Amino acid sequence: MGFTFQFIIRLFLTMLLSAILTPLIKLLAFKIGAVDAPGERRINQKTMPTAGGLAIFLSFSLLALWEFSSVLGFSNLSFVLLGALIVVVTGLIDDIKELNPRQKTLGITLASLVIYFWADIGFHTFSIPFIGVVEIGWLSLPMTIIWILAITNAVNLIDGLDGLAAGISIIALITMGLISYFFIPGNGVVLAILIFSLIAAIVGFYPYNFYPATIYLGDTGALFLGFMIAIFSLQGLKNATFISVMTPMFILGVPITDTVYAMIRRFFNKQSISSPDKMHLHHRLLSLGFTHRGAVLTIYAMALVFSFIALLMNYASTWATVLLVLSTLIGMELFIELIGLVGENRQPLMKGLKFIGNRKYRQEILEKRKK
Repeated sequence: MGFTFQFIIRLFLTMLLSAILTPLIKLLAFKIGAVDAPGERRINQKTMPTAGGLAIFLSFSLLALWEFSSVLGFSNLSFVLLGALIVVVTGLIDDIKELNPRQKTLGITLASLVIYFWADIGFHTFSIPFIGVVEIGWLSLPMTIIWILAITNAVNLIDGLDGLAAGISIIALITMGLISYFFIPGNGVVLAILIFSLIAAIVGFYPYNFYPATIYLGDTGALFLGFMIAIFSLQGLKNATFISVMTPMFILGVPITDTVYAMIRRFFNKQSISSPDKMHLHHRLLSLGFTHRGAVLTIYAMALVFSFIALLMNYASTWATVLLVLSTLIGMELFIELIGLVGENRQPLMKGLKFIGNRKYRQEILEKRKK
């Protein structure tokens, strides 16, 4: 029996295991108090079990170890799973008793240290276009920790609607798997196998999580998925280039954009960066009249566009990539201002375009400035 066929069978078994474990995790969540009660910031109208990410973690870990022991020979896998376990435990505690941001950050940082020192995954050099390769040196550790924290929290923040974080993760991971297989030399095939193993585990859980959900990912799952996506992206960043850094950032364009604009919004509103609000991307779409499912599918579509751009970046030249990035940023800024993600009165690009294209508006502004 060929390896490809064996791997497909194992992916199917992983999906099946995840689908079987999810109802059991649902019962466990109620017993240990890992639930989301209705509240001011909650979308759910009834108490919902969380910690669904446990089913994904257990299914993925079992398949990864199975592959590791037989065909992969990925020596650092046990340390990756150890780091993931720390993140999962942190998320599970948060789902039960709600940790503060510092405590969650501490858990993710501890997992990042395991990844950096034991799994030997992190930034080492950086290639700047038109300049050359730069040795990162002592900045390697802090850059690695910041990268893992940023990606992990970005995925966690987008987890606000049924099936949203899980679906975004599937789209991101499929893109990363394709890029790993075709564009990353050396261990790209091994990395792709691990990525698609995680996808299989998410797919088994996904039917329970899509609207109307019967169980949530919880911080257990959202932090785990964000952490693993960060680790997988770092596999292509050991000798980072402009393309290799921008690719995962575009693959995760939706959660990263939501996180960045949340920070900007809270800065303008003089709020703490970690303070919660109901102005995230999915909240804004709902306030504009989108249905729950419609908002989720719209964000999926945005994630697919970002993923397609990430794939194009690996084919384009450096100058074409720069132009592609700039065009995407301008288009994203217009969309963000139209839906009022930072605030309905904060539209600098729209006002700038209106100033250029509307003579009456331009004259009014100029007259106000004269006065």
